[in-house]
Amino acid sequence: MPEDTKGNVATAPETAEDRGIRKERLGKVVSNKMNKTIVVSVERRFPHPKFKKVVKAFSKFYAHDEKGEAKVGDVVLIRETRPMSKLKRWRLTQVLEKAPQISPVNA
Repeated sequence: MPEDTKGNVATAPETAEDRGIRKERLGKVVSNKMNKTIVVSVERRFPHPKFKKVVKAFSKFYAHDEKGEAKVGDVVLIRETRPMSKLKRWRLTQVLEKAPQISPVNA
């Protein structure tokens, strides 16, 4: 392997396979009011440790939406990525299901 002047071994540029598997989450868009940012609510279901009843828990993730294609109510797939800001650590992968469009009522 090639070495630099300090004796460190040079490494090849990282590929997606080298970085490992990134987490993916499926959720619903709850806000798109920010510039290039959406807030996605992800539901998690698990049995209660003591009572064994299935419990729902929700987490909110801030995701980067470069093209501004996701709207409130859409079901989206997000993938973990490098930190992009204080809260954004996810990126929009694709919009799986569009929210139904409600037409305005004429009075």
